[in-house]
Amino acid sequence: MRTAEGRTPHIPRPDEPLPTGEEKTASVRMMFDVIAPRYDLVNRVMTFRMDVGWRRRTIRELRLAGGSTVVDLASGTGDLARDLSDRGMVPIGADISFGMLAAASAPFPRVQSDGLALPFPEACLDGATCGFALRNFTDLSATLGELGRVLRAGGRLAVVEVAEPPNRIMRFGHSVYFGKIVPLIGRALSDGDAYAYLPRSVAYLPDPEDLLAMVRDAGFDEVERTLLSGGIAQLITATRAPR
Repeated sequence: MRTAEGRTPHIPRPDEPLPTGEEKTASVRMMFDVIAPRYDLVNRVMTFRMDVGWRRRTIRELRLAGGSTVVDLASGTGDLARDLSDRGMVPIGADISFGMLAAASAPFPRVQSDGLALPFPEACLDGATCGFALRNFTDLSATLGELGRVLRAGGRLAVVEVAEPPNRIMRFGHSVYFGKIVPLIGRALSDGDAYAYLPRSVAYLPDPEDLLAMVRDAGFDEVERTLLSGGIAQLITATRAPR
């Protein structure tokens, strides 16, 4: 498979620039297909299982009633979808990586889809979640716009993502761990190139204020950002504004 520019997608090496455009989309899809079989294991190890608590907090902050239908964008192997089900909601997963969807440990409704073109009618869903994937979208503003399109007025958005701690000492320690130790864990348990790329991919994330502005521009209000675990993760919540 080649991109429109004639390039073969691959996981970028540390000495290569981060991909953009169609090349990024193809590389991200291939990378997650590769790491899917051990993705959950590596997540638990490298976060010391803190990712479990972050996801549960994300779902609580949706503040939706049982029976609500929620799209889990970049749903992967279904961690958030399982937690949504446990709280009585109806999850629908959407992910560009078929390998991740196929590696789900339990069945749930899911579809292979790019976040830029979700296969749902306008204003048909009650909520949306997304876990640790904002930096992987080729056009983040347009992807947030798609979530705004498919949510009904009053629908809730809850997104959890990595962050940079505000404390200088914590920020230094986190940068060493995320940039040096995480790739070693990934190499030992899964794919070294992929887990060397993932810390670098944080460069795709906009500054917090710019990110919150993108959420507002996508049709949301009541936009809030909460730091988790000293600031190594962030939770962004919002409510779909009336059309």
